[in-house]
Order: sequence, then structure tokens, then C-alpha cells
Amino acid sequence: MLIGAITIKIFIPASASLKDKRRVVKSLITRLKNKFNVSVAEIGSLEEWQVSEIGIAVVGNGTQILNKQISQVINYIEREAELQLIDVNTEIF
Repeated sequence: MLIGAITIKIFIPASASLKDKRRVVKSLITRLKNKFNVSVAEIGSLEEWQVSEIGIAVVGNGTQILNKQISQVINYIEREAELQLIDVNTEIF
């Protein structure tokens, strides 16, 4: 069993408050969980209005499968209109 870990940092330009930010982040987290069956949590920049750090975990039995799923998740996030991807870090354990 292998675990893929993705850490992303996103910028939410339209956010004018923590409430706006949390609406966007919660929506993204829910959609990622439902579409890709991954574990997702906001892990950093909790008090910043326009920046969020999100951790995503993927479990699989092969590196190739994990790399494919990680790419699909990142591509999905890049297509989001409400946010901009600032940084992505991936690891496979």
C-alpha cells in the first residue's frame, strides 16, 4: 500500500473576509472528496482572508496509479474559476 500526499496553496482573489474564504474552501473540499474519493483538510493559513493551504491524501497500490490520480486532482483544482493555484507539493510514501 502506498500513500500519495498533496499539499497545495491557493489564492482566492474575490475573498473579502474569512467567511468568503471558508465558503470557497469548504466547497472545494467537498467536491474533491466526492469526485476523487480522497481525504482533504485545510491545513494552513487559517486566519488569512485570501490564502489557504490544503492537504490531500490518496491511497493506492501502485506508484503509477497514484501519480495519475494526483495529476487528475491537481488539474481539477487548476480549472477552478474562484481560485488560483500558488504552489503544489507532492510526495509518495
